Amino acid sequence: MTVHIPSPLRSYTGQKSEVEAEGSTLGAVLRTLEQHYPGFRFRIITEQDTIRPHIRVFVNEEQARDLSVALRPDDQVYIICALSGG
Repeated sequence: MTVHIPSPLRSYTGQKSEVEAEGSTLGAVLRTLEQHYPGFRFRIITEQDTIRPHIRVFVNEEQARDLSVALRPDDQVYIICALSGG
């Protein structure tokens, strides 16, 4: 499936805005990405295996609230980072 990478995380993917990954759940896909792009998963997932508060993950057009969301090979995964500043 295709995973869309936000600008702040592209330094982990060699500046790629899209990468391909395999897995039957969101958690499995993120583990696969971690194998190819070390450090990537930690930016999205906490030590308690929850999605970080400033990150939103969408599968197709629905927000994924946890890592157990089931995925199909033709799904599109979008990772969104909240912006902050002043």
